[in-house]
Amino acid sequence: MNTASIGDSGDEPRWLSADEQRVWRSYRHATTLLEDHLDRQLQRDAGMPHVYYGLLVQLSQAPHRRRRMTELAIDAKITRSRLSHAVARLEKNGWVRREDCPSDRRGQNAVLTDEGVEVLKRAAPGHVEAVRQAMFDRLTPEQVRQLGDIMQVMAEALQPQDTGADLPWLR
Repeated sequence: MNTASIGDSGDEPRWLSADEQRVWRSYRHATTLLEDHLDRQLQRDAGMPHVYYGLLVQLSQAPHRRRRMTELAIDAKITRSRLSHAVARLEKNGWVRREDCPSDRRGQNAVLTDEGVEVLKRAAPGHVEAVRQAMFDRLTPEQVRQLGDIMQVMAEALQPQDTGADLPWLR
């Protein structure tokens, strides 16, 4: 962006260099295409969006296939409202059920049902193949390691560990 088109404000923004703009645009393009690719594959092959698949995976890896709704929202990086809507749809499909949390009267757990486990078992092979084809098959082992390191640095910077962080899934 050209600073002349913005006007003089006194404090000069740190504009992206041409190389940084190229990287930023490539990142945005690739992540949008990847999310769309994975979402379409899961919709076509399993009848669910990518976010629902992620919730089922989280529940399948949790002790006794259950998680508190607040923890599920934090790990999925979605608002509690969006999670509640998603879990309602998963309940309607018979893949998840809600139960009251015994240690907190206000809390609820989401529980992966046996039917949900079966749906996940059927969906997982196609999903992992889509991930491999779209991402890992195109990268060298060194690029995979570098990408992992870069994404970890970015995630740590964007998700403060203090409890007062203003993140949508914490509200």
